[in-house]
Amino acid sequence: MSVKMQLSRIIITEISDNQVIYLREVDGERQLPIVIGIFEATSIDRRVKGDFKPPRPLTHDLIVSIAQGLGAEFERVEITELRDQTYYAKIVLVRDGQSIEIDSRPSDAIALAVTVVPNLPILVAEDVLDAPV
Repeated sequence: MSVKMQLSRIIITEISDNQVIYLREVDGERQLPIVIGIFEATSIDRRVKGDFKPPRPLTHDLIVSIAQGLGAEFERVEITELRDQTYYAKIVLVRDGQSIEIDSRPSDAIALAVTVVPNLPILVAEDVLDAPV
């Protein structure tokens, strides 16, 4: 079973290569911190703030354009497991009535979720939320 989450905080610091994003349970109190890189954190932050319009498509814009050009619609992103202190995610699309799951890093999945309009649902597997970190 998966839990609907929302992006609640982005912590960007220049003194470290590792940044942190926090997902918060929509209908509850649980949070999930995820350590990501500076480029992914900056991309997510810019999308959330809406104050950045790149003159040319960036990577996540390109992914959206390719999928839509191929007739696929984004459905959701999901953080599916925690293995060896690493989170795993998938991006779920639908094309011709068929569900397509694409392996992804959580940071890219979340960046994509905030790039697509309207933003995609972000889900986290229950056992990932319950796992000790």
